[in-house]
Amino acid sequence: MLFSFEFSPIAVATLTFLLAGFVKGVIGLGLPTVAMGLLSTVMAPAQAASLLIVPSFVTNVWQLATGPRFGALARRLWPMMAGVVVGTLAGTGFMQGSHAGQAAIALGVALMAYAVLGLTAMRFAVPPRAERWLGPVIGAVTGLMTAATGVFVIPAVPYLGALGLPKDELIQALGLSFTVSTVALAAALAGGGSFETGTAGASALALAPALIGMSVGGWMRGRVSERMFRRCFFLGLLALGAHLASRALI
Repeated sequence: MLFSFEFSPIAVATLTFLLAGFVKGVIGLGLPTVAMGLLSTVMAPAQAASLLIVPSFVTNVWQLATGPRFGALARRLWPMMAGVVVGTLAGTGFMQGSHAGQAAIALGVALMAYAVLGLTAMRFAVPPRAERWLGPVIGAVTGLMTAATGVFVIPAVPYLGALGLPKDELIQALGLSFTVSTVALAAALAGGGSFETGTAGASALALAPALIGMSVGGWMRGRVSERMFRRCFFLGLLALGAHLASRALI
């Protein structure tokens, strides 16, 4: 059976989704990044990604549904979303079997890259004429990264941030990208035999701590300096990514 955990992994999973939900509540993203990084220290990446599916889907649909311009964003971003689906399905099996060690290394590297981008506050700009060809490429690369690591922030988040969207539209665009990535990841894991009925039940149980954490994070958003929180968050991701990559190499 896929999820035959002792007390410690269950406790780790519960605390992980509380923390991951809290981070998402404060800064609007980070649930899969935190969850995959921490869960991969106590279980295989494919197991961690399977636990992630329901909390990620529900919280991202919530984020997507609260934005102002879903139709316009969907029409603008559909080539990127198609690339995400194709890339994720093409990478089916990357996290499983003999690829698990490489997946852990890739996850560590992805976390470090994301942390460095966040700490340096690098900003990019994508000209409108480049969106037609660049969007599908970014989507496909994001899909391959999703299939290999369970994390769908690189390079999707920097790309969406470079489109110059207003704040509310950017949050909704991130929700759209994360939702499509979650569904594509679930399909890839199901195709590889890692996301089954029992797994879906375990993932559903992880939803409650994720929603509690997200609610607390939303409450804390106006009471803590977001700049300081983001700095601590990215430094933590950098250390976690280095730990995962080095552990997989040893």
